[in-house]
Amino acid sequence: MSSAGRIVATRILGLDPGLRITGFGVIDTLGSQLRYVASGCIKTRDGELPGRLKTLLDGVREVIATYQPDAVAVEKVFVNVNPQSTLLLGQARGAVICGAVSCDLPVAEYTALQVKQSVVGYGKAAKEQVQHMVQRLLALDASPGPDAADALACAICHAHGGQGLGGQAGIGGRRRAGRILSL
Repeated sequence: MSSAGRIVATRILGLDPGLRITGFGVIDTLGSQLRYVASGCIKTRDGELPGRLKTLLDGVREVIATYQPDAVAVEKVFVNVNPQSTLLLGQARGAVICGAVSCDLPVAEYTALQVKQSVVGYGKAAKEQVQHMVQRLLALDASPGPDAADALACAICHAHGGQGLGGQAGIGGRRRAGRILSL
């Protein structure tokens, strides 16, 4: 809230890091209301790792310059079966975080479990469930692509304070054992 007692909108950039495709999603929050602003993907071409990381860094900076977010939410790296893939993902994640930090933005990090719990109400939800709930929560005409949906979900998680949909249940929804039953 502002000093005049009015609720101030906050713009959140969600990022779903990947070395080939990094999803981004921008939402505005006004109290408990969420509003879709934009989403898309930053894609890298095959080639040397340093060049791909620079593409991610520059892409995040461009998204920030275009949409002027107040905060950034990034999905944490999961430990993959393939250690090489995990290392590459970690480097991509580092590049997108550096892009945000270099623009003097605060960065919050959330695990995939936290993001899914926040958006779907179940930490082990399938990607399709996340896409569906992102579409529903943001009142989108169509479901966003998987990378953009994950980034939007990360932004929604941040808007919910990383706490899940529990606080949203009073807005037309019912809860049982911390899970949303209907909206």
